[in-house]
Amino acid sequence: MKKIKLHDTDFHPHLWARMNQRGIAKEEIEKALNEGWEADDAKSGTSGRVHVFSYNNHLENKYFEEKEVRVYYKLIKGELMLLTVMARYGKNFPRKGE
Repeated sequence: MKKIKLHDTDFHPHLWARMNQRGIAKEEIEKALNEGWEADDAKSGTSGRVHVFSYNNHLENKYFEEKEVRVYYKLIKGELMLLTVMARYGKNFPRKGE
């Protein structure tokens, strides 16, 4: 896949709401798509990418070292259609090849 540069028009309102709710930035989605590894839990006909970010911050009064971002999408006629994004906060998330 060629390097992906997302635009605000690539995000439907429901996805913006999920991003805000889950603490995920547009730049994190781009990085997951461009530098992440394949998500092994994507449903048939759907693709997914995963990237683990250094977080070192508090969320809801708890400290987390890392944030794992998962992006699920489909390619329709060569166009990327973002479906949803997920985030988990913690530490020692597995990386590609682990």
